Amino acid sequence: MGVTVTEIGAQAPTTAVATAAAPMSEAERIAFWEEAALRLDWSDAPGGPSYAGKPWHTAHRRVPADAAAGTGPEISWFEGGKLNVAYNCVDRHVAAGRGNKVALHFEGEPGDRRSISYADLQREVSKTANALLDLGVTKGDRVVIYLPVIPETVIITLAVARIGAIHSLVFGGFSAEALKFRVEDTGAKLLVTTDGQFRRGVAVPVKDNADAAVAGDNAVEHVLVVNRTTPAEELDTVPMTAGRDLWWHDVVGHASDIHEAEAFDAETPLFIMYTSGTTGKPKGLVHTSGGYLTQASWSFEHLFSNPDPALRDQDVHWCTADLAWVTAHTYELYGPLSNGATQVIFEGTPNTPHPGRHFEIIERYRVTQYYTAPTLVRSLMGWFPDGVPARYDLSSIRLLGTVGEAVNPEAWRWFRENVGAGTAPVVDTWWQSETGATILSPAPTDTEFKPGCAARPLPGVGTRIVDEAGNTVPPGVQGFIVVDSPGPAIARTIWGNSQRYFDSYWRQYAAQGWFLAGDGAKYDDDGDIWILGRVDDTLNVSGHLLSTIEIESALVSHPDVVEAGVCPVADPKTGHAIVAFVVPTRPLPSQAQAGSLAGVAPRAGNPAGVGPNSFAEELRNHVAKAIGPIAKPRDVVVVPDVPKTRSGKIMRRLLTQLFEGSALGDTTSLQNEPSIADIQDVLRSRNTQK
Repeated sequence: MGVTVTEIGAQAPTTAVATAAAPMSEAERIAFWEEAALRLDWSDAPGGPSYAGKPWHTAHRRVPADAAAGTGPEISWFEGGKLNVAYNCVDRHVAAGRGNKVALHFEGEPGDRRSISYADLQREVSKTANALLDLGVTKGDRVVIYLPVIPETVIITLAVARIGAIHSLVFGGFSAEALKFRVEDTGAKLLVTTDGQFRRGVAVPVKDNADAAVAGDNAVEHVLVVNRTTPAEELDTVPMTAGRDLWWHDVVGHASDIHEAEAFDAETPLFIMYTSGTTGKPKGLVHTSGGYLTQASWSFEHLFSNPDPALRDQDVHWCTADLAWVTAHTYELYGPLSNGATQVIFEGTPNTPHPGRHFEIIERYRVTQYYTAPTLVRSLMGWFPDGVPARYDLSSIRLLGTVGEAVNPEAWRWFRENVGAGTAPVVDTWWQSETGATILSPAPTDTEFKPGCAARPLPGVGTRIVDEAGNTVPPGVQGFIVVDSPGPAIARTIWGNSQRYFDSYWRQYAAQGWFLAGDGAKYDDDGDIWILGRVDDTLNVSGHLLSTIEIESALVSHPDVVEAGVCPVADPKTGHAIVAFVVPTRPLPSQAQAGSLAGVAPRAGNPAGVGPNSFAEELRNHVAKAIGPIAKPRDVVVVPDVPKTRSGKIMRRLLTQLFEGSALGDTTSLQNEPSIADIQDVLRSRNTQK
């Protein structure tokens, strides 16, 4: 049986405009991305003469997934074209005379600050690229980066890209075990880490975790260490393995700041992004250079840049994600820098030393667009139940954005009213590590919004919501959201495991060639899309399919609830029973009052929250009124926090496992691992009091 290969060559680009009412044809879609790609600098020699003709010979090629062989599609974009990603993010802005423009405003958690221009960044990236080459790192080598949100993280990431190596960033709060897996799975030659990081007002050691991660059988030749927390006179107290461990200031500090960037093929791997699944080991998604940068750069401009190009120099962008998260890769690293934007990066936690820290930063740097996770919005709601104090000047805000999970309508309204003065557009973006860039979002120029609605696909990509057989579902019916027209940023494979790539994303709809996102969704009567959470989190109660996010949104709309995580547990009568873990707007006075709301008297003397007059019953009735009796949680558990990934997603499968007392799955991607022990304490107390 022959394999069909789709190739679209380098025809002259046309201006392709898409609207929700007029989706693009395949030819228009390819032409659109060709035009978007030409916003970048493509050349055999970056900074030198451009191509005489088209930079690529084949704009897009796709070999369909092969179900029999268990292989996903072979996808390529801009074959024959060459570019350097770091040059596009730094050097070309300097060459255009914008070297004095601020690229990064850095604020450390202790309050140290540093502003770095594009010319400064060019020098630092060039020095680091030379240092990497001196350490023997070359094209195709893997570099694992285990750093907090500091300028060196941006610099080393760009330097790795500059020499054609492949980076994989790991959240600086991850355990040694999580880091060890990534070091070994990538076959990394170099690990870049730090002596410590500032977290919640404390200098937290990091080097010990790095040492434990590279203690086994691996390919690491050197560990490059940034000094972040150790006084200069105490550097000899940091454990350093002779011949392997090197200080950043020694290696990078003495390198030349002149480096000629080399152009690499468009499909050269750029980074490996690990994402945890519901089962099994984390998946290392491979993103390549030309297609990824094209979509990251264009979508940043579309979503975040001032609609008036003449005013874009006034933009100050702040994406609050940790740099190891894909959101930061696209909308904190490559998207903003390829557009020559000014942005803020912040090392610390949002409530250190007080809950208004983010508002201080917005005021200090005159931030114009603020892009964050719904979980942080809900935290701000809890910290400021009466609204943002007038002492904070947030008048610079022009645009707000959310990412990570569908934002609860109540949180959306609070965000816009309190941070966006009730007028700022809100781009509620839906996308994934796998897609590499935003797929669904309201337009930043919209004037009417549906709070919590992801709206429609951006130009150049397409989605549909279907049932298991691939039939489009009618409005109001939950189905599987698939990406039927991916953009050029889509992950090409899973590092070292092409079979898992096929099984995870392509097997179910291999015949149609659709990418299975793994989220449930529904259309409304206007054709707009509402994301309903992971398919694995769907509840089936007596044959009724219910969305965890819908129930959570109903709970959060209660004035005494700031966050909620809903999970299914087995029930012999209904199939699934609904269990809700709720975080109150005010802290619990003690774990003993596990079922009662702090500041609210326990109903009928029942601190376990069980019974007709309990707070739990109040919440159950609140959900029944908002959605219907079928959606009433069987159990309500009041907790200090719910487990969340670094991207802000609630890990509902852990809630199920905690409630049922079964073995916990992978917890390495949690941002708040202590929440597990807290919930276990609450459940033990609750069970004792029943």
